[in-house]
Amino acid sequence: MQALALGLTVGALQLLTAVQGGPQQQRFVAPDITWSLSKVQNFAWENCGPPSEPAIIKSLSVSPDPIAIPGDVTVTASGASTILLCAPLKAIVILEKKLGDIWIKVPCVDDVGSCTYDDICAMLDSLIPPGQPCPQPLQSYGIPCHCPFKAGTYSLPSSEFFIPNMDLPSFLTNGDYRVRVVLSNGDQEMSCTKLSFSLQAENRWLH
Repeated sequence: MQALALGLTVGALQLLTAVQGGPQQQRFVAPDITWSLSKVQNFAWENCGPPSEPAIIKSLSVSPDPIAIPGDVTVTASGASTILLCAPLKAIVILEKKLGDIWIKVPCVDDVGSCTYDDICAMLDSLIPPGQPCPQPLQSYGIPCHCPFKAGTYSLPSSEFFIPNMDLPSFLTNGDYRVRVVLSNGDQEMSCTKLSFSLQAENRWLH
């Protein structure tokens, strides 16, 4: 579950950066148009490292399909780690978008896209200050949200989350995407996870 939490945190941090207001968003969006996320569908996942890797996802279910935005999503997940995961945890994210029959790598711009994050533990501390309780439902099920992550098996029973309206930068609009997240500490790879999904967005003229 630790690997899952970290992998999804990377994706969430990227998405939060992408949808934040301010100068970095304006760099991507034409002055008179913005894109609103309306659907996420065709979600799939797999572990992409060798069986000997210490941190793996055991199960992950996301429903409904498609997910309407804004709307509720139900997540059920479990994962395990055989070792203590501690700082610094490095994450290498490769995000690709399908164009025709080929996959095009999305570059890293303002920490969104195919980026390398040298210290995921520090990112988690920035997102949830140390000493502050982990958000629900993580707290209820004893799932940690800060480093270090103890060895063990963690499970998130079926839990519902609300996804609010989101504006997207123009390079994350309609299409099929796949993302590969590799977590490592020093020379040791801890986990490798692949996610795939499709986004549907609608453009809105601003007045």
